[in-house]
Amino acid sequence: MTDRTRADLHQETTDRIIAELEKGYAPWVQPWTNTMTSGSLPRNATTESRYSGINVILLWIAGQTGGFRAQRWLTYRQAEKLGGNVRKGEKGTTVFYANRFVPKSQAERDDPKTIAFLKRYTVFNIEQCDGLPESACEVPTSTPLAERHEAAEAVIAATKADIRFGGNKAFYAPTLDYIALPQREAFAEQPAFLNTAFHELAHWSGAEHRLARDLSNRFGTHGYGAEELVAEMTAAFVMAELGIAPRSDHASYIGSWLALMKEDKRAIFTAARLATEAANFILPPDEAAMQPMDAELVAA
Repeated sequence: MTDRTRADLHQETTDRIIAELEKGYAPWVQPWTNTMTSGSLPRNATTESRYSGINVILLWIAGQTGGFRAQRWLTYRQAEKLGGNVRKGEKGTTVFYANRFVPKSQAERDDPKTIAFLKRYTVFNIEQCDGLPESACEVPTSTPLAERHEAAEAVIAATKADIRFGGNKAFYAPTLDYIALPQREAFAEQPAFLNTAFHELAHWSGAEHRLARDLSNRFGTHGYGAEELVAEMTAAFVMAELGIAPRSDHASYIGSWLALMKEDKRAIFTAARLATEAANFILPPDEAAMQPMDAELVAA
């Protein structure tokens, strides 16, 4: 893939996210409607791999646009291998596989240089297919909401983050490494508390001795807006995996996110990748499986 083609992929995807944001809402929150089955991040229907990074956002948008109830996807060839087929006239959704490889000229070196590549491929929702086996169409049974809330509380506790309750502001203090949250009764409902807690835990995950993101940017800068975008998407990814509808209390940042994406076509890709890393850091090991698609899936 040429540099120009790769740039076009970034621009094309960024333009799509910008179009959603210009409608006044964040696309990582909007998909949670009554028509879509909640309870998980998008998965491949054959490998059970969770999609990650920008692919989560793209598939959520596609699910909302298509009115699909399940977030299970597969390629045309995968549908055929399962004995089914994609219905004629169905439009697929473009997703991406990003990785690096060592060229032959660098293979023998002690410190070989790697080259990044970005590959696009097309997937279809299981509701766009016929003849698929039941195993590919199974959607996990949703547990009672109270149990999902308990599980979310357990995830927060398992991080062992220093969380201090009181006051009327929520924030992460990098120099003292603690999270401040208002008392629980200050939140109108439990999901609002959980979303705020995971948002601040996302910032907490970026500390130098954890995932080492730059948390020094001042309010109003692109760097600050980028970190808020990472935290916002991290909370949405974690909440989705726990089966709780994400929510956005940071609509005031939409303007800064738009400015960031219009200036840098790669910003949303970077933010989504960092959000995946943060979500994996926050979730327990058995839940944190948002890994890039494997070579078998890419070739399918």
